[in-house]
Amino acid sequence: MTEEVNSSIAPGVLPDMAPQHRARATIRIGKHGRLTARLDITSIGLLAVGALVSSILLSTTVLVRASVREGAQAKAIQH
Repeated sequence: MTEEVNSSIAPGVLPDMAPQHRARATIRIGKHGRLTARLDITSIGLLAVGALVSSILLSTTVLVRASVREGAQAKAIQH
């Protein structure tokens, strides 16, 4: 079964033709506990995740800088 995907990034590319990156991790918790995770992602998806993580880190930096600046100004006003 082939399913067509409507993609504005790569029109006409089927999911089976896109290069896939695969990862698997297993974490053991105690004697009987185990957590297993598996990830299948395309190159375009990997770039999208990287862009999202970068934007989150940059916005966090801006928020921390603004809060530190406002905290310093508040201390200066109190003294």
